[in-house]
Amino acid sequence: MKKLSHFDAAGSARMVDVSAKTPTKREARAQAFVRIRPEALEQLPHNPKGNPLEIARIAGIAAAKKSSELIPLCHPLMLSHADVDVTVENKGVRIIASATTTAQTGVEMEALTAAAVAALTVYDMTKALDKSIEITDIYLLEKTGGKSGAYRRK
Repeated sequence: MKKLSHFDAAGSARMVDVSAKTPTKREARAQAFVRIRPEALEQLPHNPKGNPLEIARIAGIAAAKKSSELIPLCHPLMLSHADVDVTVENKGVRIIASATTTAQTGVEMEALTAAAVAALTVYDMTKALDKSIEITDIYLLEKTGGKSGAYRRK
């Protein structure tokens, strides 16, 4: 297994020094799924708190920009783009988040944070309609750029 550089010689966690790395264009997409009962899904357009899908989209974009504030050793990045698509499906809401930058480190955490926070926002705005909501399947779909190259979930 490849040795990671997230620990110093004493075993303490540390932020990885990426200063010697060449900036490259990096993109990542991640997803989350919010499982909601069909009866509650039908009520989404009439949600008393407003449109949970649009609020979740905006929350996810805002979260992508704050990933380094939420995840202790995550590098702060200047994002050139972040977006969140929120789609109602039979059993819930699928969230696809994307992030792009040109930097010395990747944007996987930004895409994952956007997907997770968008899912939490859907939960927050619909919990009055369904107490059994589940947030599932948060994972990286794909990433490009950097030394390790491209990755696409199979």
